[in-house]
Amino acid sequence: MEKIVRSFSVQQSMDLFTRDGFIDRYTGNRLINPGVLRLLHVVLGNDFPTHPHGKYSETHIAFWELFPTVDHLVPVSRSGKDEKFNWVTASMLSNQAKAQWTVEELDWKLHPRGSMAEWDGLSRWLVDYLAVNPTVLEEKAAEPHRGYIRRWLTATKVALEADD
Repeated sequence: MEKIVRSFSVQQSMDLFTRDGFIDRYTGNRLINPGVLRLLHVVLGNDFPTHPHGKYSETHIAFWELFPTVDHLVPVSRSGKDEKFNWVTASMLSNQAKAQWTVEELDWKLHPRGSMAEWDGLSRWLVDYLAVNPTVLEEKAAEPHRGYIRRWLTATKVALEADD
């Protein structure tokens, strides 16, 4: 059996989240740009903890409830394609709960895509905040998160320009 590698670039993920309007397509809940969540950790420190690998006991629940992920509508393990037409935005919690099941098997419904005009996952806030506070990423607390936030900032700018 051939192992299927699933990897999405930050830009591919951001393009999907933008396409879906930062909506968890399984619950209809609004989600937040990953760069924003990590920046909030940098600014708030231990009041908003995160673990680099999402360890549940060391990560604020908001990361699980509000962090967007790429999910396969038809799971790859069930012959679903690892292509854009089979990708939907889901929170980490929804993604974990769905696992290898289909929406039909879980009796879930697929919520419609959101609109970036209505909710952008605080993406514009991320760009604006870092434009006004560029030194926040130079602080010691930001060191292990600097590259991550910058990658999401770059992808966010590209996605917002394409959306305009």
